[in-house]
Amino acid sequence: APEAEEENVATARGKMDQARRVKAAHEHELMGKANVVGVGIGLRQQGGERTDEPAIVVSVSRKVPLSLLDEEDRIPRQLEGVPVDVQAIGEPRALDERGG
Repeated sequence: APEAEEENVATARGKMDQARRVKAAHEHELMGKANVVGVGIGLRQQGGERTDEPAIVVSVSRKVPLSLLDEEDRIPRQLEGVPVDVQAIGEPRALDERGG
């Protein structure tokens, strides 16, 4: 039914808007945590597969076991009902102009 399809699109858009709002509200705090190099909006990944669920994507230089992180450096699994996806991207560095 087309109505259900439209409802799904509206729900997805609403979730994306919510994710953006929550990201904006928490970005500064997240960027202050150890190893965090970026905060964005994306689709959550589960077991290496991308889902269609909007999430706050926190890019970290490396993943650290929770037991080694101070309480304030732990990244919550969700913020205000929006899932938080932590993705390790390695140390960000400028690309070498010679093609590296």
